[in-house]
Parts: sequence; C-alpha cells; structure tokens
Amino acid sequence: TAKTASIKVKGITCSMDLKMIAANVEKLNGVSSCKAGRQGTTTTFEVKFNPALVTEKEIHSAIEGTGGCENPDDRPYKVKQ
Repeated sequence: TAKTASIKVKGITCSMDLKMIAANVEKLNGVSSCKAGRQGTTTTFEVKFNPALVTEKEIHSAIEGTGGCENPDDRPYKVKQ
C-alpha cells in the first residue's frame, strides 16, 4: 500500500530547486509522486511512495544528494526531522 510522507526541506532558494528535488525523488523505484508545497524558508514535499520498495531514509538521501541550482557541486538541501 502507498504511504504519503510530508518531508520538510531547508535550503531551497528558487523554483528550479523544487523541480530538481522532485525529479530526483521521483526517479527512485517505489516513489509515485513528489509534490512541492509553497516555497519558503522550509518547503514541504508531499511524497507518495511504496514502503516495500523504498524507505523514507532513501528519499531523504535523494533530497540531500540533489545538487544546488546555483552550484551543482553544492548540496544545500537539508531534511528537517
């Protein structure tokens, strides 16, 4: 059964960041969708996923492993627990 997680992410500076993070998360096997909420100091992503195929920890890693839009070598995003 699908599960939905609300994941709060800090370090987002532009709308391109939202698209890149969502695209990265949606590449994971088991993730059916990743939608960004309103952009702010902390942006919440609604992630629908199958817990039998992917863990929240793997989703967090995908978010934190996404390169920044200003500098692709940066890893500016942090998941708030």
